[in-house]
Amino acid sequence: MSAPNQDIDQKFPLELNEPRFSVKDPKVRFDMQGDMSDEQRVETAMRNFVKDFGRTAAIYMESCIHCGMCAEACHFHEVTKDPRYTPIWKLEPFKQAYKREYGPFALFFRLFNLKPKVTHAQLAEWQHLLYDSCTVCGRCSLMCPMGIDIATLISQARHGMFHAGLVPHELYAVAERAKREGSPLGATPKVFADRVDWLADDHEVDIPIDRDKAEVLCTMSSIEIMKYPDSVVATARVMNHLGVDWTFRTDGYEATNFGLLSGNAAWQKQMTMKLVDAAIACGAKTLILPECGHAYQALRWMGANMNGKPLPFRVLHMAEFLAENVREGRLRLKKVGKSVTFHDPCQVARRGGAIEAPREVLAALGVELREMFPTKGTNWCCGGGGGVVAIHRADKLRHKVFQIKMDQIEKTGAEIPVTSCANCRQTFDDGQAHFKWDKTMHSLLEMVADNLIEDDA
Repeated sequence: MSAPNQDIDQKFPLELNEPRFSVKDPKVRFDMQGDMSDEQRVETAMRNFVKDFGRTAAIYMESCIHCGMCAEACHFHEVTKDPRYTPIWKLEPFKQAYKREYGPFALFFRLFNLKPKVTHAQLAEWQHLLYDSCTVCGRCSLMCPMGIDIATLISQARHGMFHAGLVPHELYAVAERAKREGSPLGATPKVFADRVDWLADDHEVDIPIDRDKAEVLCTMSSIEIMKYPDSVVATARVMNHLGVDWTFRTDGYEATNFGLLSGNAAWQKQMTMKLVDAAIACGAKTLILPECGHAYQALRWMGANMNGKPLPFRVLHMAEFLAENVREGRLRLKKVGKSVTFHDPCQVARRGGAIEAPREVLAALGVELREMFPTKGTNWCCGGGGGVVAIHRADKLRHKVFQIKMDQIEKTGAEIPVTSCANCRQTFDDGQAHFKWDKTMHSLLEMVADNLIEDDA
């Protein structure tokens, strides 16, 4: 595994304490929801963490050999060298509670106070470690020689934090809005329908919505609907070009899942079941997820568990759908003729396994692919996933982490950076503006839609 280049700070000289803009720094804070006492919050956090606990998690807790490899795998640790950002350390309060209350030697840990009780002050510090400085990218899990899935344990710890009312305010607010309105960014069913009508008219493209029956149900992320609406148009152009029997539906279109990111399993299930129910309602045989990493994780790999039984339809990320049609000869594309580097979204590639699909599509576009190093499943995270991009107080640290990606891309010498995740794209746009960088992240889907070879009349 390669550490990031040592001269990053010389190339992109922005230190954590060096402001770029006149916006005031957010105050150091510890966010709380509800009116529980400190003791109740600690008890609730630990109880809900243990609620998800099973044999596998217990084995993980007993297996750590403190080798430090997860630290080298974490982008937050690599840019700061702060031992607090060691991934396994982010689980310390929960490991502490496990050892003291539930482990095989719990009696001795309590008797000799080898692991003291978790305190409210600890959870105040760990809110920053579990949310602000972890994108749940899974690089630590991949590198762990003992096979500990640290990223999954972080998600379980977030469940406990959410129930104890210990979530960063911005992340809680967007998750609650998604639960209440159906979308974290206000893309309600009416807003989505109105936007589809406007886009269809403005771009002169047919965008079916709320069809009773369809072979394929397409979904979007709120970031695409509100910030990158060309992705909606690109989806329609590709589907119509392929002659797919497809639709959007206002009862199941929002693929973003902030229940997953914030740690509320009930809200996560609610968002998931909207998609499941909408697909079943229209008889879809395939549900296509948009360019959104956590949407892929939430439905492709967790959807059946939320549903309580296997899903009665296929779930594909948009990149997988495009690659499938390239392989079968239905999707023919013009040659772009430029050099490209591809940013692998963590939840799609490393956590989801859909690594080669976007590269098949890029090959069909005739680009010169210049891989980053490291790449594919070991690629560095953009630094904004897991809800981090929504937390304002985490901006300075996130910008510091983003320099790893800038350095990776610069070293390839590629003309165009491309990705298949709108959340990554948003992080890149923010980083580009912050550093006044001359690279703009592009959407794989939009690149395909712009280079379709129309059949001869």
